[in-house]
Amino acid sequence: MTIFSKIVSGEIPCNKVLENEDFLAFHDINPKAPIHILIIPKREYKNFQEVDPKIMADMTIFIHQVAKLLGLDEGGYRLITNNGEDGGQEVMHLHFHLLGGAKLSWSHLSDSDSKNFI
Repeated sequence: MTIFSKIVSGEIPCNKVLENEDFLAFHDINPKAPIHILIIPKREYKNFQEVDPKIMADMTIFIHQVAKLLGLDEGGYRLITNNGEDGGQEVMHLHFHLLGGAKLSWSHLSDSDSKNFI
C-alpha cells in the first residue's frame, strides 16, 4: 500500500483541495511552486503506463476542475507526471503535479548538456 493509498483511506491526513468518488487533489507537503497540488486516482495504478485511457478521460475533467477552482485555468500552470524510476517517479501510485501561482521556470534542465543523454 502506497502513502497515497493511505491518504485515500484516511489513515494519513492531507490538505484536500477537491475530491470526488474517483479522484483526490491535495496540497503537496514539499511544494515546488506557490501552488503545488497532487492529483491522484483513488484506485491504485502503479503509473501512467498502467492506467486505462478511459480513466484518464475522467481524470482530465477533474484536473480541469482543480485548475479552475484554484484560479489557474486562465493564467496557466504546469502539469507533470513522472513515469517509472527512470522518469523520476518516487511514489508508485499514478499522480500528477499541478504547479502554478507564478511564472514558472524550467531551470533544473537549463544546465543539462544533451550530449550526456546520447
